[in-house]
Amino acid sequence: MRRFALSTLRDFGMGKEGIENKIIEESDFLVQKFKSYKGEPFDNLMIINAAVANIIVSILLSHRFAYEDPTLVKLLKIVHENTELAGTPAAVLYNAFPSVMRWCSRVKHTVRRNVDEMHVFVRKTFTNQRKELDANDQRNLIDSFLVKQQEVEKPELYFSNENLTALVTDLFGAGMETTSTTLRWGLLLMMKYPKVQRKVQSEIEKVIGLAEPQVIHRKQMPYTDAVIHEIQRFGNIVPTNLPHATTQDVNFRGYLLPKGTHVMPLLTSVLYDKNHFVKADEFYPEHFLDSSGNFVRKEAFMPFSAGKRSCAGESLAKMELFIFFTRLLQNFTFQAPAGATLDLTPAVGFTCAPMQHKICALPRA
Repeated sequence: MRRFALSTLRDFGMGKEGIENKIIEESDFLVQKFKSYKGEPFDNLMIINAAVANIIVSILLSHRFAYEDPTLVKLLKIVHENTELAGTPAAVLYNAFPSVMRWCSRVKHTVRRNVDEMHVFVRKTFTNQRKELDANDQRNLIDSFLVKQQEVEKPELYFSNENLTALVTDLFGAGMETTSTTLRWGLLLMMKYPKVQRKVQSEIEKVIGLAEPQVIHRKQMPYTDAVIHEIQRFGNIVPTNLPHATTQDVNFRGYLLPKGTHVMPLLTSVLYDKNHFVKADEFYPEHFLDSSGNFVRKEAFMPFSAGKRSCAGESLAKMELFIFFTRLLQNFTFQAPAGATLDLTPAVGFTCAPMQHKICALPRA
């Protein structure tokens, strides 16, 4: 499934000019939405979630949703609620001791209900697409999966309806949650550190001007690139990483990890390593700059994990972060509402997201 997903995502433009154009187009919708608030305070959670979700939706379903579309709003709420619940003490205890923590079952039932709702939507979608499937005109990832179902001898082994449902559900959630959370951290940090915001905007003016930001601009913008990397490092979006497992017996630093052992590679341990980041507990873009202002890569920077099971959407996420972030700072100066306190304490959840807050997006002349 991973090999199929990666090859199909690439076929439909991930990391290529085709998907870049979709991100640029979506950034226009996002800018117009921000402008509609006319500098007044608003909560950007669902808006940014919707913008980022539309990119993976274009690959999965080959269309985009309006930000207020009831179907999209429902799906985003499902993903957001499950992500929050998965990081609560009740969920952690239930996962560790499911047989004795029956009082935590409310969390389990809520998560299960949300997953079931998402699966109903996915199954309805691919059932409709199957009726008009054309193997010579594959429009999206679901079409490609359905064609594969017809081609293989035993589709029930891998290319089953159950795997299609799970794959689309995973890609939708993973393709939206972490990138949108990173962008929300970015805007919050720009409000918290206006000097950094002004330096980014100055570099945008110098390199891009009023043109549309494109990926080719990134190498010409070391400071902006460093800021985005520092947002990812400081935001520490998935501190515990996703669960992995050993595929064979492994001897690691004198310890035997038998085949099938669950492993939690803590990304916090590298992203906040003071041997690699001198001000690890602070937001400090200079972590990724040398004394001449050139961008510097750090081996401890691994928000997408590492190895064969690293994030399948890394190239897409990098493209989204640069274009969305640069486009927003090109068009707006972000400030906190009058009297608001900017708190960088993360909210409770499986991902490390900012606590609920409002922003003011002031249009730049």
